[in-house]
Amino acid sequence: MSESREVAREKGRTSPITFFRQVVAELRKVVWPTRPQVVNYFFVVLVFVLIMMAIVAGLDFGLGKAMFKIFA
Repeated sequence: MSESREVAREKGRTSPITFFRQVVAELRKVVWPTRPQVVNYFFVVLVFVLIMMAIVAGLDFGLGKAMFKIFA
């Protein structure tokens, strides 16, 4: 068992506790968005998704009609 620990140390692996501490330290460095930014991003994403849904629905409807005309 000691061989596997030595191999793990050679590869640069850390213990789970050290990993967790490093993750918490990195998250403290993150610049979190403000509430108005989050609201703005939400509406931008919502509009984009609605536009993409409309495009896909239009293509689905149009290609479906075309297939029925061709094969029916």
